[in-house]
Amino acid sequence: MGLSLGEQQPVIRWLRRNVELSSLLFLTLFVALFWAFAELADKVIEGATHDLDSDILLLLRKARDISEPLGPLWLQEMARDVTALGGVAILTVTTLATAGFFLLRRDFALMVYLLGTVGGGIVASSLAKTAFDRPRSELAPHGSIVSTASFPSGHSMMAAVCYLTLGALIAHFLRDRRLKIYVLSLAITVTVMVGISRVYLGVHWPTDVLAGWFAGSGWAIACLWGVRLILHRNRTESTSDTLPR
Repeated sequence: MGLSLGEQQPVIRWLRRNVELSSLLFLTLFVALFWAFAELADKVIEGATHDLDSDILLLLRKARDISEPLGPLWLQEMARDVTALGGVAILTVTTLATAGFFLLRRDFALMVYLLGTVGGGIVASSLAKTAFDRPRSELAPHGSIVSTASFPSGHSMMAAVCYLTLGALIAHFLRDRRLKIYVLSLAITVTVMVGISRVYLGVHWPTDVLAGWFAGSGWAIACLWGVRLILHRNRTESTSDTLPR
């Protein structure tokens, strides 16, 4: 039985006030519909996902020569360009540039928090890779240089951590709801494209990418909650300073 118009109003108003959070939650729930991270990790350890992973990887390869991804050479080059958006160098520059923005605004708490959350995401990704120690796919030559374990996808996880967190922060300072949705849509699109490029280039199993999306989105949501607490505290302190004594 559906909600009446009157019952829907509070929900609609809440979504409008929390468009950043609702968008991140939507992405997390979307990924969670396929696998929760813990359950997916359990299936990977058991080897239950190997056939599915292999089938998806082979679908993206030429039937006559599985060493070659589908599509022309320029598409492969574009995939390498996209996958670089989830690399350490690009994410570091992007994070530092955003931290510089908050530094110029004298939002020192947000600057430190941003650096800490992204840095913490990198550490969490590295620890997860070490703990699961899943071998990389050997079905086809890798289209990108790799040196770490496979599960979860570090590029996918860190793209989610970085771009979703930064997108939510930027959206917070925008008043127009359409601009908020636009910024968050870009952040989600880049995150998804990075993950797809990892599978297309044959450097990750598809379940590695799904796990990275889920873990990174969850981390971004937790970070956003922390940001909202910081901003709320700043507003409270600012209001108290203006009150007559």
